[in-house]
Amino acid sequence: MKDVQGERDTRNIPIDRVGVCGVSYPLVVMDPHENVQHVTASVTMSVSLPKDFRGTHMSRFIEVLESCRGNMTLGNLEEIVEALKTQLDAPEAEITVSFPYFIRRAAPVSGAESYSRTDVEFWAVKAERFDFILKVRVPVQTLCPCSKEISEYGAHNQRARVEIEIRMKRLVWIEELVAVAEESASAPVLTLLKREDEKALTELAFSNPRFVEDVVREISMKLDSDGRIKWYRVSVVSDESIHNHQAFASLERTVRHSADRDLGERCGR
Repeated sequence: MKDVQGERDTRNIPIDRVGVCGVSYPLVVMDPHENVQHVTASVTMSVSLPKDFRGTHMSRFIEVLESCRGNMTLGNLEEIVEALKTQLDAPEAEITVSFPYFIRRAAPVSGAESYSRTDVEFWAVKAERFDFILKVRVPVQTLCPCSKEISEYGAHNQRARVEIEIRMKRLVWIEELVAVAEESASAPVLTLLKREDEKALTELAFSNPRFVEDVVREISMKLDSDGRIKWYRVSVVSDESIHNHQAFASLERTVRHSADRDLGERCGR
């Protein structure tokens, strides 16, 4: 049959990205405690389209996804985007995989266990070189230091969302980034709490007030000290409880550890 997508285009306009999005797909991802976790992901796959190609072959994206048979790890993501480049005869390919990830958590006093959800995103691209970013979104509590200082009784607190994106040199688990986010906030958010747990978390938040700026800086200090991380972007958005707006803070930076600096000095950089 005639290959319409393969026809030559004469409009001389390359397209940055063309592909498929909103693909629901079952995946198996690594879990440090249960070995693997079965999730349902939303997948976006795309390639760059040269100016003389009329279109791309959309079915080939799904064929490449099928070839991994639902197994997706940091180890085979480069193989997947390389396969997209090859199958679609493209100079660059990109994939984004978003999924809910569940971590078994114990309440602070009763020890009652429940699953807490973290939204995770894998982003990978390959042109000449491979690039990968791991992103997590973590719900936390923040309690306002100003409100606590100026009020005779209590302080306003609220739900906030922490987003951490990292490029890594070596494996960093999702659970580790969740812990970084929660330890940097006023208190964590858990699914199952008995009364004694509610008391403990309320008091923890009150004794640990945090502006969104504080949370970002605390996370930054922790990520700076992790030799596995070479770049990160952090953002915190607080759904203010007494203001009719949200508060946010964000930070992006490339990390150079002491070993990297020593190597650069020896190389004259």
